[in-house]
Amino acid sequence: MSAASPAADRSGDAIHLTRIVKRFDGAQALSGASLRVRRGTVHGLVGQNGAGKSTLIKLLAGLHQPDEGRIEIDGQAYDKLTPHRVEELGIHFIHQDRLLVPTFTVGEALFLGREPRIPGTPFLDRRLMQRRASEILDDYFGVRLPNSALISELSTAEKQIVQITRALLDQPKVLVFDEPTAALVRREADILFRLIRRLRDEGVTIIYISHYLNEIEELCDHVTVLRNGEDVATLALSETSAAAIARLMVARDIADMFPKRSVVLGKDILTLDRLSVRGKYQDVSLTLRRGEVLGLTGLLGSGAKELIRTLFGLETATSGQIAIDGRAVRSVNPAQAVDQHLALVPEDRRGNGVALDLSVTENITLSSLKRFTRLGFLYFGGERREADDLIRRLEVKTAGRDALVRTLSGGNQQKVAIAKWLSRHSEVYLLDEPTVGVDIGSKVEIYNLIGDLAARGAGIIVLSSDLPELIGITDRIIVLFRGHVVREFVPSETSPDEVLATSTGSSETLRHVG
Repeated sequence: MSAASPAADRSGDAIHLTRIVKRFDGAQALSGASLRVRRGTVHGLVGQNGAGKSTLIKLLAGLHQPDEGRIEIDGQAYDKLTPHRVEELGIHFIHQDRLLVPTFTVGEALFLGREPRIPGTPFLDRRLMQRRASEILDDYFGVRLPNSALISELSTAEKQIVQITRALLDQPKVLVFDEPTAALVRREADILFRLIRRLRDEGVTIIYISHYLNEIEELCDHVTVLRNGEDVATLALSETSAAAIARLMVARDIADMFPKRSVVLGKDILTLDRLSVRGKYQDVSLTLRRGEVLGLTGLLGSGAKELIRTLFGLETATSGQIAIDGRAVRSVNPAQAVDQHLALVPEDRRGNGVALDLSVTENITLSSLKRFTRLGFLYFGGERREADDLIRRLEVKTAGRDALVRTLSGGNQQKVAIAKWLSRHSEVYLLDEPTVGVDIGSKVEIYNLIGDLAARGAGIIVLSSDLPELIGITDRIIVLFRGHVVREFVPSETSPDEVLATSTGSSETLRHVG
């Protein structure tokens, strides 16, 4: 199957949005934004949360109508678009949320609404669906998914593969990817990038939305930068850099985006002595001092994430010892870890870090409700004062303390997740990929918050695959490889390339592991 002919006409614009204005209840979401995408190219779309990316894409999808401006698709102007009409025009969207029926098999999900029938009968030809599903998955991704597997049983990457494949069945002219790698490991992202390049070579136009500027730099032909509802630049990637794009996004020079800290390190607050979890990692020894930001990194399967889970009582150590302030502890569940003043801000903040349908106040005080109860009754005045204080200290951008957390941007949701533990008076913070999926401006704010926690005497472990981030904000970096601590780096004396080489198993790393 070919999504488009290699000989497809690549001259002209596939998409041209001109001076689009959109208001919601008086609030200006777009203030004359334009987007021009050439046929057969990969076009990046970037901007901070609230810059207007989502609104612009929803207008292209026919979910909203512009108040002003012009929309042209393949040179044809359209006064009103609907989702059905957009799909007829060959434009498909790969959303960050996988919009698939969880109880369907892979074949059923792929062919929903276009199911082949057994000739001469009203019955579905399930064997044909399974065979065609296997063929296209193998052709485009080189993977084989069990025909009987339910969507709910698939990994995040596998669900995304099914969603993309479903769009490819319609031989799209334009594919829009919305933060497609937010939940993918590097190997899975590389598979996706190869597919996107192949589709471009076959004539498919790609719009690629991402917070990861290294991906934009690596993958795209051109990029449009949005800021405050307007397009501020459209650039050829051959003539720009990620740093220049970032400056346009935040309207300031962020070459020095990592805050400078001057914290005198205190006594050891956390000590691990030959800690092991059978089959995950072994003999991990390290210390964390008050005021220290310790970086932790390693590939999937290195044991780094399992180490964080063990510290918070989500995994049980098979040997070794954990000590806090010199006192041996054994956290066999999260409740005990919290009692030991440990805090975990998980990578999946929406699933595990915050309660989306509770208010900002309810989230902030969720782990410390005992402080706000009198004779079994909740003392609302104290709870609200605590929420207001933390909203102010962390500069959480919200409509108010009673706003639902789901209405906040990703960066502000992350601040609420941290505020919850500040309210609990935690002393050791375990931050698992703390800036994943947030824009550059919010990243800088989170880095400042981490610095503030350290200045207050907390000990912080940051698990991150963003190596420039680790070098920029930590005092030390520890690398795990195949369950072992293989090297410790001083950030000022190393580079992302050197840390990556160690993480991926350079010859020197293998000598350390033995």
